Amino acid sequence: MKITKTSIFTFLSLVFTVMLSPNLTAQNSTDMPYQQIPDAPADYNMENVVARMIDGLGYRFYWATESLSLENYAYKPEGENTRTILETQDHIRGLAETILNVISNKPNIRPYDKGDYSPHEMRTMILKTLEQASNYLKSGQVSIADLEVTFKRGEQESSFPFWNFLNGPLTDAIYHTGQIVSYRRSAGNPQDPAVNVFSGKNRKAKK
Repeated sequence: MKITKTSIFTFLSLVFTVMLSPNLTAQNSTDMPYQQIPDAPADYNMENVVARMIDGLGYRFYWATESLSLENYAYKPEGENTRTILETQDHIRGLAETILNVISNKPNIRPYDKGDYSPHEMRTMILKTLEQASNYLKSGQVSIADLEVTFKRGEQESSFPFWNFLNGPLTDAIYHTGQIVSYRRSAGNPQDPAVNVFSGKNRKAKK
């Protein structure tokens, strides 16, 4: 077969298309945290307990969104006022940023800047944001007793006790992660059955 400049260009274009495809890039998650839950802290204190809850969320979210196709992301249940998987993931991104802001003692600015991200970029942001929040809690640089949940819209600012963080954004993110698990099953691409949320590590395949 004669190799021409046109054939070489076509081949290189195909390679770059495959490399840059969000659908295929999303399959490579080895550079992201929470493929398994981190080792548990040695001490039982308030900060470490909350960090462990965030780590549990990170592990659940990692596998809830692993190997989703673009077609899966577009899926949503029938009925009014339902979200697609992508829209649900975007909501979790907002909750993850709220989690980090609270842990960092920063206000949550409203309206929320949604940005324009691919599903893979959004997923990476969520995982790394959760990891940052957890690591900060474990670092000993923050005391939960000093934290509040603060929202700021223009000149108006409102604050709530840290208790609202637990039953609010943290629990809400876990709830919506469960929705993605359910939605992807309905979309025909169920979560990896090896996921074990109790141990925080996937089960080994039986020989």
